[in-house]
Amino acid sequence: MKSTNQETADTIRAEINVALGERSYDIVISDGLLTHAGRTIATLLARPVTAIVTDENVARHHLKTLTDSLTEAGIRHSSIILPAGEATKSYTHLARVCDDIIAAGIERNDRIIALGGGVIGDLAGFAAAIVRRGIGFIQIPTSLLAQVDSSVGGKTGINSSHGKNLVGAFHQPVAVLADIGVLNTLPARELAAGYAEVAKYGLLGDAGFFNWLEENAPRIFAGDPQARIQAIRTSCQAKADIVARDEREAGDRALLNLGHTFGHALESATGYSDTLLHGEGVAIGMAQAFRFSEQLRICTPGAAARMEKHLQSVGLPTDVSGIRKHLPEARQLVDIMRQDKKAEAGRINFVMVKDIGNAYIDKTIEEDGLIEFLEAELKLQ
Repeated sequence: MKSTNQETADTIRAEINVALGERSYDIVISDGLLTHAGRTIATLLARPVTAIVTDENVARHHLKTLTDSLTEAGIRHSSIILPAGEATKSYTHLARVCDDIIAAGIERNDRIIALGGGVIGDLAGFAAAIVRRGIGFIQIPTSLLAQVDSSVGGKTGINSSHGKNLVGAFHQPVAVLADIGVLNTLPARELAAGYAEVAKYGLLGDAGFFNWLEENAPRIFAGDPQARIQAIRTSCQAKADIVARDEREAGDRALLNLGHTFGHALESATGYSDTLLHGEGVAIGMAQAFRFSEQLRICTPGAAARMEKHLQSVGLPTDVSGIRKHLPEARQLVDIMRQDKKAEAGRINFVMVKDIGNAYIDKTIEEDGLIEFLEAELKLQ
């Protein structure tokens, strides 16, 4: 697996290959990439035709830059603009995107472009997986969360009334183009939510990276290009390595779900709304995984407090006190968790931790102990 890092006076660039045989693809990370994206995209198309799927917020900031670059490269394009927000990952919007892709004349050998955050990437990727029984798609992630996590690895899908991402498919992109410059338009809350996924890679398997984040998080949030490239490159490399070993989550890819079983249940309970952003749910979920692991005497004492302190320092929540009024009781949260994709034979599988940088998959958690833990969590104020 290759990883290159090139620097000149006016550009910083990193490339990572996701090694999946004939379905391998590159992640390109750079500043200002969107302005010249058409040149790269042209090399990925069988003919100069594409359709862009994006949302209203991203379109306002970045759609013209992309379409100008496509026009410059001689690529005919159409745009499908959806409402912003997690609620867009629905059957209704999936149907619209599929119909609009077909109406745009996109053929099986063509490519569509997902321009947006995790919601757009997941939805557009799923549409690409099922339209004409599978067409290719290019990820252009515009949020930090999407750049380090959801755009890489081929998980696509929509939400069900029963839980998050329960309807979907594995469908790898043909390329990921991550422009760190677009992060400058993100609201502070969105940037922090994405950072939760960056911290996740240190917490689950790279204590040295977490140490680096503790020192360099202020540079990332201040917009330092080198710090952002380093954080995104390290995160993407970690995910690429795991995906190459376990594409369909039969083994250690499940480690990437650290905090997600707790977090997804919280997102579901709050209605997939702005009450709790995905990254905020992950942050709370990771803190809960550490606290639960410490309570069970699995984790090194003090690790939970250390990781909580860091997440709080960048503005992330680490408990449910801010959303408690929206949540059901502990047993109902456990019922939501049972719908989790990682559940087996009715048992909920958890990513637990022994220390910072040392996570593992536990299939032996007893439900009574989980309920007791959640009851205590719901009383935190």
